[in-house]
Formats: sequence, structure tokens, C-alpha cells
Amino acid sequence: MMDAIGTEERKVYRLVLTGGPCGGKTTGQSRLCTFFENLGWKVFRVPETATILLSGGIKFADLVADEDRSNKKARENTEPVFKDGIPEHSVIDINKITTCARCMAAAVGKVGDVYKFQENLLRTMIQIENTYFELGRTSTKNCLIICDRGFMDASAYISKEKWDRMMRSNNWNPVELRDNRYNQIIHMVSAANGAEDFYNTEEHSCRSEGVTLARDLDYKAASAWIGHPYFDVIDNSTDFENKVNRMIECVCQKLGIDIGDRLSITSRKVKFLVSGPVPPDSAFPAFQDFDVTHHYLQCAGPRVQARLRKRGQNGRWSYIHTIRRPQQHGQSIEVRTQLSHRDYLNMLTQQDDAHFTIYKKRRCFLVNNQYFQMDIYIEPSHPRCKGLILLETYTSLTGDKLKNILPKFLNIVKEVTGQPDYSMFNLSLREDWNNTKKFCYSLHGKTICCHRQADASSTSNTASTTTPIIATATATTDTGVDRVNETSGTVPDNSGETQFE
Repeated sequence: MMDAIGTEERKVYRLVLTGGPCGGKTTGQSRLCTFFENLGWKVFRVPETATILLSGGIKFADLVADEDRSNKKARENTEPVFKDGIPEHSVIDINKITTCARCMAAAVGKVGDVYKFQENLLRTMIQIENTYFELGRTSTKNCLIICDRGFMDASAYISKEKWDRMMRSNNWNPVELRDNRYNQIIHMVSAANGAEDFYNTEEHSCRSEGVTLARDLDYKAASAWIGHPYFDVIDNSTDFENKVNRMIECVCQKLGIDIGDRLSITSRKVKFLVSGPVPPDSAFPAFQDFDVTHHYLQCAGPRVQARLRKRGQNGRWSYIHTIRRPQQHGQSIEVRTQLSHRDYLNMLTQQDDAHFTIYKKRRCFLVNNQYFQMDIYIEPSHPRCKGLILLETYTSLTGDKLKNILPKFLNIVKEVTGQPDYSMFNLSLREDWNNTKKFCYSLHGKTICCHRQADASSTSNTASTTTPIIATATATTDTGVDRVNETSGTVPDNSGETQFE
């Protein structure tokens, strides 16, 4: 879980709820609001900025470039679709977006004057969000702030050249406005992608090819947030009721709220060993690269792990402090706190000299509607990390279904979920694994399978003759039972959503 802004007693959690058309975002927002209000939280819902502006009389047809003036009359004659007094969403159709908030955003870059409007829309969005964020800070209760889409959504519907120009001219940077501004991003996948029978066009001014266009819009919306450290994709692998439950459980898990098995799901984190070299960039779909540094810290207890993470692009950084404790009441206890640069430097003085600093290049991307994170270990490091590439994702799939969603352009050697040889905690140890008592088989004392790369024959001997400080180990089957979760060896809590570190 991740600490939100505020004290330990009172939290302000900033959540972006985004997604493609007919993905359940509106219903999910309502259910999420009710759930947290019933827990005693104050909930603020930040409205979609484009809807506010366009419902105030702004017409897309008035913003078009000169070359599009000839089509203006036809667009003005198109009757907008309203629902409860608000312009209703439609899939992209340049002839039907005179008042549609989302479609207006989707058409940015296709017509000239919309660029300036989009820039002003983003400025307005920042100010509106800041108003709600400040209300959250002054609230006497725990506060959940749900943003109906966020800043980076706009980047999906404008050319990279125009987006970069807009960012430069306003002195905006993605690390601040994507990674540090919001605590969590949830993307509700469109019904057009995996639940086509439930894709409803009756209340939308869509064309006959709406499903195809909706899929494209959904992918663009998800791609806009690639790289956020806590980005969760809620797909259509279950019925709609469970889809909404998964979304609510996802937020609760990040906040460390124990909800028992009321919203239980079966997703787990899976990890794969990838053989290099890394394919050329052209082989990948849209991706974001990050420089990542991990420092393990000294801990008071033998079964507690603490680390710092520095993550950034182009000299802009975000900082996270993570504390992991043994499982309690069926859930792993993991507290993540966002840090300032000063706090990060102060905590570095507690670095544990028994561990190397871990350096990675991290690549985040979407394939087959699945969010992946690929870590490429770089030097300086222990020789055991040389050339190491690990791929991670969250899924409820197994067997052939799991294999089918994996990136075909990567040379995936095998699944290593739960194998302590690929735990970041163990990989960072300075001592040789056969000579250390610090090797972590499991944070919770659970039985677990260990496959030593350097000397497979020594695995069982180490387990039987060495008593690690954190836990002991015995052999187990490779069925997925008691597999560890996260890179430092915790047992899965079946939270079902991303906890990438």
C-alpha cells in the first residue's frame, strides 16, 4: 500500500479514474464514493474539465482551423446528445463532436485552434484539481479525491510534437504531473475490448464502426498513463459487478484498508526471466523508460525490510520509502510513503551496507491490454545481476492463457514467480548466497521453492544447513501455492492489482 499525503491519522488520497468509452467509469465512481463514505471518509469528485467548459456554451465547431470552416455548418446542424443536462460521450467522429467533451479532446491535433483551447483546458484542470486538493488537506476526515480523468489523458489525443511544445511553453514536466501529482491511476477498460456484447451505443452518438474506434480510444487513454508507478488496468475478464469490485479492492489495497474477502479476486503478480539482448525500440509498442535506483535500509526487526526508491526521467525524480512486514490477517503489510528530495537524502544515511545499491533501467508498456514492467539491471552491481532482465505483470490467468498474453517480441526463458533467487532483496546482498545468513527465502516463514542459478546442487544444502535471519525454507511444488509476491519475497495477498516497485 502507499501512504497518501497527510499524517498517519489523516490521509488525502488523490485518485484518477480514467478509461475508454462504456468502461464503467461513471458507475465505478459512484460505487467507490459510496463505499468510502460508508467507511467514514470524506469523498470529493473532481468533474471532467472538458465537460464543464463545453457545457457552458463552447462549441467545438467554433474552434476549427480555417481549412475546416467549409464543414462548420454541417457540424453546427448536428444535434448534440445530452444526458441529465450534460453532453454525452461519443466515439470520435469529427462531424459529431460539437459538444462532446471527450471527443473534443480526441480531435485535438486534427484541427488547428483546438490546440490553444486544449492548453487552456489543462491550465483550468490544474486549478480545479488544486482547489479540491486544498479542500482535502483542510478536511478533518480521511479524504478520497476522485478525478474524472487527469492531466496526462490529454496527451493521448495530440501529436507528440505539439504535446512537447505545450509542455515546454508552460514549464510542465511529466514526472511532476503524472507521477507525483496523483497517488494512483485506474483505467477502466472499454466494453468494446473484451465485453463487446455489452458495448452500448444507444445513448451515444456513435457511428456503426464505434466498437473499433472505441478500442483505439481505450488503448490511447491507457497508454497516456504508462509509467505511473501505481497504474492499474481493470479489464473485462469478469462480469461487470466483479469488475467494479476489483476496482474498489484495488484502491483499498493501496491504502492498506483491510476489507477481508468481501471483494476478493484471484489476480497475482507474476515474474518472468527474459534473455537478452533487448529488442530494438521499434519492436515495442508505446513505452516509457525510467532510471530507477533502490537502497535497502537498516531495520530494527529481523523480519522487516525497508528500502528507498528513486525513479525518474530526464533529471526529474520521484522518491518512495517502502516498509514491508510479515503477513497479518491474510494480507501483507506494506507501507509506501512519498518523500521529498530532502527527506530522501536524510533517509539515505540509514543505508544498509550489507546490500549493494540496485540500478535499473525500467521500461513500462501495454501489450494485449496487459500492463508490463521490464527491469534491466545495470552496473555497478553484484556479478549475479549482470545481464539480468525481469518482466512483471499482474493477472488472474494461468497456463496457456497466461502465455498468450505475454509479449511475443521478447525471449522469455521461464516464469520465476516466487523464486527467491530473483528477489531484489537477495540480488542486492553483498555476501555470496552460500555464505550468508541474510538470504531471504520468505518474509513470512512460508515454504518456498528455491532454484539457485550458480549452483543448483547446493540449494537443498543451503536450506537445511543455513538458518537465514528472516526465515527458513523447505522444498515445495511449483504449482503457484505459497509463491511469493513482490520482489523481496512476500506471500501473495491476492490483492489483484499492481504493486510494482
